[in-house]
Amino acid sequence: MYFRMNNLHKEDMNFKKIVAVDETLLNEAALKQLKTIGEEVVVYHDFPTEEEEVIRRIGNADCLLVSFRTPIRRSVLDACPNIRYIGMCCTLYNPESSNVDVIEARKRGIMVLGVKDYGDEGVVEYVVSELVRLLHGFGNVRWLEESTELTGRKVGIIGLGKTGGMIAEAMRFFGAEVLYYSRTRKAEAEAKGIAYRPLADLLKEAEIVCTCLPRNNYLLGDPEFALMGDRKILVNTSVGPTFEIDALKKWLGTCKHSYYLCDATGMGVARDALKDIPNVLYTPYISGKSVQSVERLSQKALANIRTFLSEVPQV
Repeated sequence: MYFRMNNLHKEDMNFKKIVAVDETLLNEAALKQLKTIGEEVVVYHDFPTEEEEVIRRIGNADCLLVSFRTPIRRSVLDACPNIRYIGMCCTLYNPESSNVDVIEARKRGIMVLGVKDYGDEGVVEYVVSELVRLLHGFGNVRWLEESTELTGRKVGIIGLGKTGGMIAEAMRFFGAEVLYYSRTRKAEAEAKGIAYRPLADLLKEAEIVCTCLPRNNYLLGDPEFALMGDRKILVNTSVGPTFEIDALKKWLGTCKHSYYLCDATGMGVARDALKDIPNVLYTPYISGKSVQSVERLSQKALANIRTFLSEVPQV
């Protein structure tokens, strides 16, 4: 998709060129809004696989929009010196785990903003849906010999941020006993009856473990899976694996009554390694993508751009 605005004075322009370098999921209404703040707007709907193509697409753009999938490394910033603003159309948990070199960009005076809390509702619905199917056998696979409800089951949440907190509340609504592990204690959650456990204790005690971690956080290896043992369910809502892939494969191969559940976002680079394992229940869709979440994402991405434009003197 390509837009160009003619017959407008330079002072009316906020950006000279806006490039959405990959599929950012911005909806049509948001793309039209971009036309009002950029003299030239170029939007791509695929994912470049080579850095050279990323650089070619960005070119002389001063505003870059990008999803969580395309790396924007220092070498890209070197090759595209006109960038003033990078809008991440995804959650920016922390600079260290981002696909954008946020630290280097900010050193160069480039503002980088991410979007928060746009797809959590769909993720929670996915977790509830897939667990109910597995516990009752609605999908022709059943966790235990007999159908069971979430009521009374022990669910452990690793990472009690926005998504983890919403999943914890949903599990409590269905009558589960909810435990959590996080780097920091959550007094408000504990006041509601969500009990803190050290990671090792949570893995041993919880029957269902849900990882809700920032990207590139790998907490589960052989020792952790050994603590879990058999007849457990691991659900991943993070972007990509939260575990060592070989360790997960070993656990699933040894513990035949355990299951790993994830959607397309959670599977990430592990798809080829896990696709033929029978106790991997993979949903090839992005659970956080819906009409509602795309609208929230689009509005928040536009709000971030307006924040930048309101704070940075125009040249």
